[in-house]
Amino acid sequence: MKKITSLSWYGLVSLLFFALRLLPRRAVRGLGTWLGGLIYGLDKNHRILALKNLKSALGEELNETQREEVARKAFRHFGMIFFDLIHLSSLKPQAINKHITSSGMKHLRTALDKGNGVLLFTAHYGSWEIAPSLVNQVAPTSVVARPLDNPYLEKKLQGLRQRFGSQVISKFEAARPILSTLRNNEIVAILIDQNVQEHEAVFVDFFGKKAATTPSLATFHLRTGAALIPVFCYPTSGSSYHFEARPPVDIPVTGNSQQDIINITQACTKVIEDLVRERPELWLWFHDRWKTRPTQPQTDGI
Repeated sequence: MKKITSLSWYGLVSLLFFALRLLPRRAVRGLGTWLGGLIYGLDKNHRILALKNLKSALGEELNETQREEVARKAFRHFGMIFFDLIHLSSLKPQAINKHITSSGMKHLRTALDKGNGVLLFTAHYGSWEIAPSLVNQVAPTSVVARPLDNPYLEKKLQGLRQRFGSQVISKFEAARPILSTLRNNEIVAILIDQNVQEHEAVFVDFFGKKAATTPSLATFHLRTGAALIPVFCYPTSGSSYHFEARPPVDIPVTGNSQQDIINITQACTKVIEDLVRERPELWLWFHDRWKTRPTQPQTDGI
């Protein structure tokens, strides 16, 4: 029964891919925006979660009406970028890149000149899946991700990501391929803005509340010396996207590995928080970011 269900979802998604690649891009983006708004209205649980998160994070900066507007825009935004991603995946890489402007690429090249590889960190903000299309022109790029539970959809998603220039490293078997990739002076991208289980986490401040965060970015930085470069890809006017690479995050190392991991993770998380504050409607508020709560004491970060 599980296999039949998985195959059924795979068939529906494959049909969606086929249909969206046939439609004009403007229609695809409009349809995704509309569907995101519809889900906001119908999916009570995720709507309540988004509003709860917004109140916790920005309750002193936004009133209830403003929070509702941000949440609605976030749903509409992610509907749009998901459909647009599918449509763009039918294009050749050079055609995809016509829809993306960039800044800060020099930071990637300068870091690669040191020979230790590069650790990019980003968030579920804007259109993160499109970014490898540009980054891969600088050096081969791998993205660390959790595989989907549906193996057929996972294969579909991997194919989609490969169309945008990235290889996928499973988060469950990540250590060896990440180290190998960095030793080859290539690029590894890690998203650090999702909740993880307590035994996998360090807790750092995110919008004034402790958030269970993967320590993997900091750990691999300490092991390899690979530069930590924040990157983001977000929509601009019209139907374009802008990819931005920022200067490396450089945190002094104390020699206390546990404290260093906390300090580095906190600094990188603060970069993401500052960006989300600028355009909160582009972040994934309907993810339960603060689900895991600390039960053990932990040394504070910076």
